Amino acid sequence: MRYRFMICLALACTGASADTYRWVDSAGKTVISDMPPPGKAKDLVKTGGKAEADDGLPFATRKAAESFPVILYTAANCLADCKNARDLLNARGIPFTEKMVQKQEEIDELKQLVGDTYIPSIKVGNQSFRGFNAAAYNNLLDLANYPKTAPFGSKPAGSSK
Repeated sequence: MRYRFMICLALACTGASADTYRWVDSAGKTVISDMPPPGKAKDLVKTGGKAEADDGLPFATRKAAESFPVILYTAANCLADCKNARDLLNARGIPFTEKMVQKQEEIDELKQLVGDTYIPSIKVGNQSFRGFNAAAYNNLLDLANYPKTAPFGSKPAGSSK
């Protein structure tokens, strides 16, 4: 009996580490699969599996980023407020994606998110805020359970898309 229990436990643990992929297909539908998407896919997110040993993120940050990904919308002519937004995110050690709004589809995405093309704007999970207000940004990040400070030695995040 004990032997069967150990086998079941081992199989259950093995299955828990499978990768899961989520993406938007060409028809605009969200697809969740254990197989990577064919060709190019929009908004690809990979979850599950083993944590990357060299990602350097604490467990709490990684968990918050999986559930509530952060996107910072910026523009080339946004200087002070965009820098302040980036600095706040980096000071808290938040992994984020920076989208430089240039194409019409990005402008439309931002309009749908906050009602107009106000830069900078932030999206944390399903919540968003237009403009830069440190208290509002911190509130969104706190609600998503991101840590209040960056761990020692963390590297700045943000990658233009």
